Amino acid sequence: MRESKGPRLVVFKLILWSIAGFFVLGVIGAGGLFYYYGHDLPGRLDLTSAYQPPVVSTVYDVQGHPIGEFYHQRRVVVPLDQVPAQVIQAFLAAEDARFFKHKGVDGFAILRAVFSNLKRGEIREGGSTLTQQLVRGFFLTPERTLKRKIREAILAFRVERNHTKEEILYLYLNQVYFGHGNYGVEAASRDYFGKGVDQLSLGEAALLAGLPRSPSRGSPYRDFFAAMERQRYVLKRMYQESFITEAAYREALDTSIRLTPAPVLNSQIAPHFVEYVRQTIGDRYGFDPLLQGGLHIYTSLDTALQMAAMKTVREGLDEIRLRIRKKAGPGDPGKGEVEGALLALDPQTGSVRALVGGHDFSLSEYNRALQAKRQPGSAFKPIIYSAALESGLSELSVVRDGPLSFRMAPGKYWRPQNYGNRFFGPVTLRSALAHSLNSVAVRLADRIGLERVIRQARKLGIESPLEKNLSLALGSSSVSVIELVRAYAVFANGGLLAEPLFITKVTDRDGRALEENGPNLKRVLSPEVSYVVTDMLKNVIRSGTGRAAGKLGRYVAGKTGTTSEYRDGWFIGYTSDLIAGVWVGYDDHRPVGDKETGARTALPIWLSFMTEAGQGTGSPDFPVPDGIDWLEVNLRDGGYPLPVFESSPLTKIPVVSGSKITPPAAGKARGSDPVLTRGKTDPDQDSPGGTAVPGS
Repeated sequence: MRESKGPRLVVFKLILWSIAGFFVLGVIGAGGLFYYYGHDLPGRLDLTSAYQPPVVSTVYDVQGHPIGEFYHQRRVVVPLDQVPAQVIQAFLAAEDARFFKHKGVDGFAILRAVFSNLKRGEIREGGSTLTQQLVRGFFLTPERTLKRKIREAILAFRVERNHTKEEILYLYLNQVYFGHGNYGVEAASRDYFGKGVDQLSLGEAALLAGLPRSPSRGSPYRDFFAAMERQRYVLKRMYQESFITEAAYREALDTSIRLTPAPVLNSQIAPHFVEYVRQTIGDRYGFDPLLQGGLHIYTSLDTALQMAAMKTVREGLDEIRLRIRKKAGPGDPGKGEVEGALLALDPQTGSVRALVGGHDFSLSEYNRALQAKRQPGSAFKPIIYSAALESGLSELSVVRDGPLSFRMAPGKYWRPQNYGNRFFGPVTLRSALAHSLNSVAVRLADRIGLERVIRQARKLGIESPLEKNLSLALGSSSVSVIELVRAYAVFANGGLLAEPLFITKVTDRDGRALEENGPNLKRVLSPEVSYVVTDMLKNVIRSGTGRAAGKLGRYVAGKTGTTSEYRDGWFIGYTSDLIAGVWVGYDDHRPVGDKETGARTALPIWLSFMTEAGQGTGSPDFPVPDGIDWLEVNLRDGGYPLPVFESSPLTKIPVVSGSKITPPAAGKARGSDPVLTRGKTDPDQDSPGGTAVPGS
């Protein structure tokens, strides 16, 4: 017996030594492989403290509501404690049920995947842990090679050594790709379901957890049935792993999933405004920080006013387009549609509250409120009148409205015409502005000098080139909507010029302020002159070309504008709280149509917007500065050609203290306005500018 044990013992020892040798060789080989493939990989990894992934930069309105986003990768980082347990469990069940048991690589999961794939005859499962998937996304390429798998395992071990499981989960859930540009569970939840990850149902969480395996092919937008099949697999795995009860499992299977795509903010609320912000911030900080840095950009936009502006501009332009088509008749397809723009701001601060740059941003990104330069027509006249008032004239100063002729070149003369080619003799400045009389505006510009007119325009914020000729008085030099609105805001704000304010604050992803902006005001007119201009523009609404705007309420000031051949229609109007300007015309400068004046095209849009914005009778009257004297005039026997717009024969006219009141010639139009008594004008029509007329 002893002799028989000897050979067996020798064989047994030989086997043990062989196994030990193979084990040592395996360890040495594995160590060699790990050294060979891992010597150039980072040793100590600290992913959390330096975690600064590309995140969305967000634009907010004045109330702090999002109105726009800029990004390369749509990611919103969310802390782990804000991710519900069932969402975390869905991802563990789908990708790594033994996550809290392994050290980065799970041998059991690898064996299970091998047997499962052999059974199916195709590769359907992988054995990668969440940690391996995380390091693959951070450090490695997606190529399927042995080298990549070994390097992945090395990095996974090192990450697990230096991070808690909770830190790894936080990184994974914010880093993983879900398709359609969405990175991280929060961005994906908002995009697919229109809500934050903390509001997801069990079924929605399971659908989301099924996406990282194949985010493009398995997208519910692309193949809803494939996405639901994957969701059912995730729910089954959650039940098998005892994350959910059988009742919860059955209920989730029976609950329908409704995708609620998040609106594309940039094109929904204020597309032209948001695009302006994108260009401004990109130029100021660079487009990489804008698209990756998670900036928070706070603006002056009021979403309620913006939605009113979008609605009224679109409806107003649709009505004009329909009217034009009816006039054109069949067989005249035209070349493009009539366009428009609206800009509204707070006259006290310059804060831009609403901006519409065109009918449809998806068809044209051209911002007609900021970029387009168009002739303002008679909307330019208040600038001239303000200069005349500064020179010492008053509302009651009288100027003759009569024919004018200016020699432009041999045999060529310029003769400014009023609407209807009629003239009305001596008129007050008050009446002339109300009825937009062209010859009076030209006489005023000639009297005070074109240099003074141009200086006045510059003081009021007009920066566009201005031609030094008398046609400037009729708005022949092109300006932008924002320039003209800004100029009128000076009258509304007691002579203070406000820099238009779009962006109020910018912070980085951690909330540190990069810039803060407030009102930037400069006095350019006296409060008294500004008030008298406003009073004259109120009279435009009471009895002149802007009479339709009177439907808004008593304390409204404004002016229409129409250019030659009805190519441009304007209305700039304001209350004490809000000023808005509207322009209507064709991009290629074609005439809009016969009789399509600013009063007929732009003013109705303005009125609809201001009504929607809640302006009108509730707005307080404009404050009266100290340096205003009130001149009481008897309209029946006052000796001044004033329009009769009051129910009482007595009215008070504001004048700047020390102004000279120039009475009319004796016996001329006592107690009445020749414009109204002769009945030669239509106060709902504006006056197109004059043209160069050949001949003597």
